[in-house]
Amino acid sequence: MPASPLLTTLQRLGSLVRLSHTVFGLPFALAAAALAHRSALAHGGDGLTLARLALILLAFTGARTAAMGFNRIVDRRIDADNPRTAGRELPAGLLSLRAARLLTAGSALVFVLAAWSLGPVPLAMSPLCLAVILGYSLFKRFSWAAHLVLGVALALAPGGAWIAVTGTLTDLTTPLWLMLAVACWVAGFDVIYGLQDLAFDRGRGLHSIPVRFGERGALVFSALLHLGTVLALLAVHLHAGLGAWHGLGLLLIAGVLIYEHAIVRPGDLSRIDRAFFDLNGYISLAYLACVGLELWL
Repeated sequence: MPASPLLTTLQRLGSLVRLSHTVFGLPFALAAAALAHRSALAHGGDGLTLARLALILLAFTGARTAAMGFNRIVDRRIDADNPRTAGRELPAGLLSLRAARLLTAGSALVFVLAAWSLGPVPLAMSPLCLAVILGYSLFKRFSWAAHLVLGVALALAPGGAWIAVTGTLTDLTTPLWLMLAVACWVAGFDVIYGLQDLAFDRGRGLHSIPVRFGERGALVFSALLHLGTVLALLAVHLHAGLGAWHGLGLLLIAGVLIYEHAIVRPGDLSRIDRAFFDLNGYISLAYLACVGLELWL
């Protein structure tokens, strides 16, 4: 039977903001919340409650949806000219611009309301977070550092989760190292993903690390960022006094990143999709699983 118009619209809105890509940022946010729970209990706090967890999930979903919706809106004309992205919902006319704007504005409001419910510190920081996650979409028009800004945007998730659980800005060494790991990780795989549009971006006058440094230089840049990911996670491990399970997660992430760079080489970009989605999805889920086992066992 044909899908109802409402169901079709909801499916297209979900596709617009790539709900499946939640697998990248959410596991690290949950891992940070779990580590913050341990820290809060050690300092006499309440730690993570079910209500606070629900609000963290709501804030994450609202922020991420607003960021992706804004990205699709401001990039709709660029996407229409790029053969790889011309089939997306807005350039293909599958969704109205009004629907995308309502989704983006509503999601931003959900994020702010969730931050308000989490406490005064999350609420005070919510405008800055929105500025970063929305501003990322504009950077490729004037700076090749757009990939780095995307990394910072996703790194706000574990930092925000930590503050939401502890309620303070004190003792932030562990979350800052985790944020650095996430920022380097996301920026590194986004550089690889951006190789697909190297010729288009160069012809359109858009900025990126592949455009600035070329294919080989971009892969080296990405590898250095992923080395930073491993070193930052090692700093988390040492500073937080974590044990074997977290160490296993660190080793798994290092191994997957090595494999990711082994299958994407200069002149052979045929496996970018696998390197971008599958492998990095495994990284985030493996880290969450290992942090959970570390704290549980």
